[in-house]
Order: sequence, then C-alpha cells, then structure tokens
Amino acid sequence: MKRPKITIVGSGNVGATSAHWIASKELGDVVLVDIAEGIPQGKALDLLQSGPVEGFDLRITGTNDYADTENSDVVVITAGIPRKPGMSRDDLLKTNAKIVSEVTQKVCKASPKAVLIVVSNPLDAMAYVCKKASGFPRERVIGMAGVLDTARFKTFVAEAANVSVEDVHGFVYGGHGDTMVPMTRFCSIGGAPLEALLSKEKIDQIVERTKNGGLEIVNFLKTGSAFYAPAASVVAMVESIVRDKKRVLPCAVELNGEYGYKNLFVGVLAKLGSNGMEKVIELDLNESEKAMLKKSADAVKGLVETMESQGMV
Repeated sequence: MKRPKITIVGSGNVGATSAHWIASKELGDVVLVDIAEGIPQGKALDLLQSGPVEGFDLRITGTNDYADTENSDVVVITAGIPRKPGMSRDDLLKTNAKIVSEVTQKVCKASPKAVLIVVSNPLDAMAYVCKKASGFPRERVIGMAGVLDTARFKTFVAEAANVSVEDVHGFVYGGHGDTMVPMTRFCSIGGAPLEALLSKEKIDQIVERTKNGGLEIVNFLKTGSAFYAPAASVVAMVESIVRDKKRVLPCAVELNGEYGYKNLFVGVLAKLGSNGMEKVIELDLNESEKAMLKKSADAVKGLVETMESQGMV
C-alpha cells in the first residue's frame, strides 16, 4: 500500500520536531522544505539515520525545491518568523501574511488535492490567508491552535488538581491569542465536573495562564517560542487525517454559519478525517460563552480587516 506523503514547510523547531514525531509514528513519507539551503537536507538526513535505532522505516527528504513536494496528501505550513519577547502574535501579521501566501501558492501548485494545516502566527489570520491563496474548499484548510491551547489547559488543570493528564477532558475555543476561550463548563476530571474539584479562583487562574501559555514560554526562551507541544499538536491532526481516525479536535476552521459566523476562521470542535475537516461540532453555548466567543471572533475579524485594507490578501 502506498504510504501517505506529508510535506512540512519550514524546517525550524516546530517543523523539524513535527517531522520527528511523524516519522516515529510512521504516519507517512516526510518532505521538509525550506528556503535555507542545506538546513532541511541536513535535518532530514539526520532524522532518516535515526530510523535503524528507533525502528521506523520510511522516506524522509529535505529540499529547497517545491517540485519535491508533489502529490502530498497533507501539507503542514510552519513557515514564518517566530515571536520574540515583547512581540505579540499580531505583530507578525504583515511579514507572515506575505510568507504564508507565497508558500501556499507553491504547495498548492504541486499538490492540488492536499489538506493544508496552518501553524504560522497569528494563526487564525494566517489560515484565512492560506484559504484565500489556495482557493481550496474550507474542508482542506485547517488551523492548528485549539489542540495546543487545549493541551496547555489540560496540563495546568492536571497540575492544579494533582491528577493524571489522561483523566482531564476539555477543550479551548476561539482565536489563538489572549481572547481564546477555555470552555470550563465542558471540562471534567475522570467524568467529574471541573468545579467539583477546583475552586472558581483556581479555575480562573488556569484560564488566564492558558491564554498566556505561549508567552510564558517565549519569556523563558527569550530567543524563540514553543515547539514541542505545537509539534505534538500538529501530529495529532496529521494522524487523524492520514489514518482517517475521525477524531474530534479543537481546530481553527472557516465557519459557514455555525455559531453565527461566516468567512472567518475560529477555533471550534471539528471532526478530522481523510477528507480534512469533515464536520463542525456545534454546541449549545450559554450567554457568557457566546459573549467570550464573540470577543475572540471580533479580534480575528479585526486582523482580517487590517490585512484586506492594507492589501495583504
């Protein structure tokens, strides 16, 4: 059986770590593509040579030529400049819009049937750029943010409650930024409501820490941003698509009337399978949750309007 082909655009920390975990799970052949000469080739060869030790057997290629990405099943776009201390995701808007638009056109020419997963920041706005540049249907352009934000949320909940992260269930809605919405009402620990195990004060602290989860790491690293958890989140999405697992994951998807929004990428629960985003799961939100989601969606809409007014898309 022909193995899936997975291209990763950008061979920095997120891209290379994603390639590592995709290879370790044997999800498919991997192509690392980057404008930096030698970097994707070197990292791909190094990763390939770990196969005999780790016990995986697949093709791993590094290249500067998008022709080598031809007929990819999934393309992960991590290209762009990362955040530095004092820089918000929105500061990245103009630079990364240009980069994402250019690479999207190149990968779509080579792989017109691929599912695109966008990782570049500001995430929701870059997913919008990717959708515009590709001309793909909404099912095949998905932003990775909710899986990562949810992972951070679950980590902090498990830490506060002193329980296994495996027993924490929940998700984060909204844009990938400080307006994101950890959906505490739907969160549980081993089936018990979150409020039964943690105080409102502690839950509020976890919500705020989740919103600033990326910045906390940026401030520690000083010269870069998170990559282990983002890469793991990418791989969860890739795995659900190439193995048609139909997992329900929080992702940034273009809404088409769901939750009252249209033509806007917002983080919601979605089912991912071989066709990409196969279904948006629409929940019955209370007034408070609707208000928080609106604030988050409005923030994303503001970025989109800025890009359109300045001719970035």
